[in-house]
Amino acid sequence: MMPTRVLIMGAAGRDFHNFNVCFRNDPRFEVVAFTATQIPNIEGRLYPPALAGPRYPHGIPIYDERELTHLIRELSVEQVVFAYSDVSHEYVMHKASEVLAAGADFRLIGPTASQLKSNKPVVSIGAGRTGSGKSQTTRHVCDVLQRLGKRVVAVRHPMPYGDLTRQIAQRFATHPDLDAHRCTIEEREEYEPHLERGVVVYAGVDYEAILRQAEQEADVVVWDGGNNDFPFFASDLHIVVLDPHRAGHELTYHPGETNLRMADVVVINKVDTANYENVLTVHAHVQSVNPRAVVIEAASPLFVDEPEAIRGRRVLVIEDGPTLTHGEMAYGAGVVAAQRFGAAELIDPRPLAVGSIRQTFEKYPHIGRLLPAMGYSAQQVAELQETIRRSNAELILVATPIDLRRLVHVEQPMQRVRYELQVIGAPTIEEILTRHFGQ
Repeated sequence: MMPTRVLIMGAAGRDFHNFNVCFRNDPRFEVVAFTATQIPNIEGRLYPPALAGPRYPHGIPIYDERELTHLIRELSVEQVVFAYSDVSHEYVMHKASEVLAAGADFRLIGPTASQLKSNKPVVSIGAGRTGSGKSQTTRHVCDVLQRLGKRVVAVRHPMPYGDLTRQIAQRFATHPDLDAHRCTIEEREEYEPHLERGVVVYAGVDYEAILRQAEQEADVVVWDGGNNDFPFFASDLHIVVLDPHRAGHELTYHPGETNLRMADVVVINKVDTANYENVLTVHAHVQSVNPRAVVIEAASPLFVDEPEAIRGRRVLVIEDGPTLTHGEMAYGAGVVAAQRFGAAELIDPRPLAVGSIRQTFEKYPHIGRLLPAMGYSAQQVAELQETIRRSNAELILVATPIDLRRLVHVEQPMQRVRYELQVIGAPTIEEILTRHFGQ
């Protein structure tokens, strides 16, 4: 029989992992193309032969998702695999309808078929939506495990936006490693906070190779999930963070609902700033679909080095990019800090934006008077820097997890807004981790 011709829809993450685990060595299938969306400048590339394997000596082309219907017909595609995340259930079914109408089958690959098994204990952290507070929860988990005397290695959900052959398996232990691997702003946002805690981070494209390397220096592997995807590794304890500012999304987004239904522990974050009716709604939704989960309430309090410097100033707020774009948040910690500490004005960067930063605002019109920290290339970092410079702000409030001053050089003073997880009441994450891994 001829192999089934497959196209994988992705965003340089779950798509590559599904190919590596489910298709690369299976002669029943021939993957003829990937499509790409969500992330700038990842289409038009090639999944290289070094990663694609001997069955694909010429690699696999990556196309823009807007060509999907044409590709199904032109390449005689029989099966389309949907493999990216943080999208509504309605969105997924619109894509399924497009695929079915073009004549192909539509498929989702679940955890059992795609998860790798580790020979070390695994704690996984996921979320209902991007921007729920997964990063500070992951940091908190790593801190607790270190206090328990465990060697912790964090393995981050992929963000391979550069040369894929150089990103097969990456190890980060120091800040110079970030420069050596030419990390984007988004990558630095996820890796830097771990490095500052002495936690080694692995990431890349081939998660079998990554896991086997990470196991060599870990007592516990922490899966640091991204973009509300479910874990690539089979987990001994799955912790899922939900955001009551977007109450209801935990049941209406893919694969956030899958994460919720799989969760051993649910953290309802931001209860200090959300409407309590929304907090109760999230509690009810957890109870309705996963009553066995342990539920924890938490806050993410803000920390600013010099809050008095904000009062009365014209402030430009910079927030985490993915949270604002496909995460659909209209504001974040930076806006809250500006309002709490008495900024005179939030500068609107939209009329000042240049190049791809202007295009980001056009693509995501819900973003208001704040600047997403987009930096997927050196050119985009330069455009971000120019947009900041044009603002003539008296103060820049940077609410991303990194020190942006390492990459962006402007005359205006910058203040960082940090946030950490604060568990409210009992049980605590520390108590749960101690029961599982304290021996």
